[in-house]
Amino acid sequence: MSVASSVISIVQEELAKHSATRLLLVRVRFGALANLVPEAMEFAFEAMTVGTDFEGAKLELAMAPVKLLCGGCGKEFEPQGKELLFAPCPACGEEAGHHVLAGRELYVEHIEAE
Repeated sequence: MSVASSVISIVQEELAKHSATRLLLVRVRFGALANLVPEAMEFAFEAMTVGTDFEGAKLELAMAPVKLLCGGCGKEFEPQGKELLFAPCPACGEEAGHHVLAGRELYVEHIEAE
């Protein structure tokens, strides 16, 4: 609920800046490591917009992949499958010591309004 509330606050601020009143669509980009449950976010957004000017607005969620930097050889790579935390480097096979370059982000990427 707190993430949905924050998204709504951000959208309200942006709409006020541009003298828009009706929200049509908001796209939120989140990393695979951001601990966001899409179904819960959709439910919270819908529940919090019922009876408001944002009722009926579409929420799009776009997941950003995890990108790691190998701690051994320095190669950037995207782990595949569900094993995001145990991801051997495809170049050298190093299994630990990687740095997360992307995959933790959570931000409003796009807003459409009238």
